[in-house]
Amino acid sequence: MSSLPVIGAAMPLDGLEMHRDWLLEKQRDLELQDFTTGEVLNGDWTPLAERAKKLLDGYTGRLGIHGPFWGFTIASMDPDVRAVVAKRMKQGLEVCAAIGATQMVAHSPYSTWSYNNFDHNKGSREKTVEFTHLTMRDAVKQAEDLGVVIVLENIEDIDQHARVALADSFNSPAVAVSIDTGHAHYAHGSTGAPPVDYYVKAAGNRLQHVHLQDADGYADRHWTLGEGNILWPSVFRALADVTSKPRLIVEIREKSQIPASVEYLASLGLGQ
Repeated sequence: MSSLPVIGAAMPLDGLEMHRDWLLEKQRDLELQDFTTGEVLNGDWTPLAERAKKLLDGYTGRLGIHGPFWGFTIASMDPDVRAVVAKRMKQGLEVCAAIGATQMVAHSPYSTWSYNNFDHNKGSREKTVEFTHLTMRDAVKQAEDLGVVIVLENIEDIDQHARVALADSFNSPAVAVSIDTGHAHYAHGSTGAPPVDYYVKAAGNRLQHVHLQDADGYADRHWTLGEGNILWPSVFRALADVTSKPRLIVEIREKSQIPASVEYLASLGLGQ
């Protein structure tokens, strides 16, 4: 049996229909992407949940969802906005309960602007943490009760340690760290952040989820692995030191190319 990590993928239900046999062959980790918008979460999403459960008959891998993220930050100063975001988190976790998902991705509140202004605006670091707690406290308790882990994904993060400290500040097994390789590579190439493997090293065993996408360091490309210039051997060397068994999830735009991305990693001797 190969000791290489088994690579999973993120996709909507249409992609699950396309790749179902491929996923079940190795019981790959799966992240569903159908439950991210307010329109879906405010509506009757039960038919989507029933479709997911039907397609996942026989699936024993680790299931997660990408949680809601469009149009907001989890660290808003505005209490009314925080209330809406808290509602979205609650709705996402209700989806997890309905389909048996054990992980939900949420987006980091740290931006390029915040990084450059934290030392200019006294107390703003602490306020970001405070506002995040005010937004997420009920969701974290709900996640604890459900056995779901909310993983905080880097978006514009330049400081690879800040999000890890934010996750730690909840002192909860229901909050952990996610890394998106393309986001980290964008931040490295365009805003002076460290390279992707440094994000992995900073997260260490707080890391429970990784989005694998290729990019050029300029934009959030979500290219098929091998099309960009991320240094994959360095990323997987760093991952080899992590013992928390993070879900390694291919997240690319062209869903038909998901198996090809894994084949590329296999050709480098990095994954299967």
